[in-house]
Amino acid sequence: MRRVFLLGMLALGATSLPAAANPRATALQVWKDPHCGCCKDWIVHMEQSGFRASVADDGNDAARARLGVAQKFASCHTALVQGYVIEGHVPVADILRLLKEKPKALGLAVPGMPIGSPGMDGPAYGGRQDAYQVLLIQKDGSAQVFTSYKGKA
Repeated sequence: MRRVFLLGMLALGATSLPAAANPRATALQVWKDPHCGCCKDWIVHMEQSGFRASVADDGNDAARARLGVAQKFASCHTALVQGYVIEGHVPVADILRLLKEKPKALGLAVPGMPIGSPGMDGPAYGGRQDAYQVLLIQKDGSAQVFTSYKGKA
């Protein structure tokens, strides 16, 4: 059946497979509120970049606490990928860098919901992009800037 699907995709001229059809896609577990649209948009951002998301739509407060992320780093969704916690609207480029460099850390966070970050972008925001930082959270709860993004009006 899979071979028929793949051959059909090739016959239609498809040049890439969706993340769900790619057995080598990186697994991503996400906890979010069931009514949050920006979380859904962030998940699409991740899946378009080769991640395969499984989603728990029962909020992220318990997952954030269980995974050891302090409230000061909180956002509207929490994810886990290859043992690293991803809190909030972290761009895929930063996650790929994290997975490549493999620092001894808890993970990455974009506290709050900055406009212009993945999932908080698009026509509804009129092209606005606020400045924000992606933080590398250490296992002791401290953090340092991993990447800074400049804003634009």
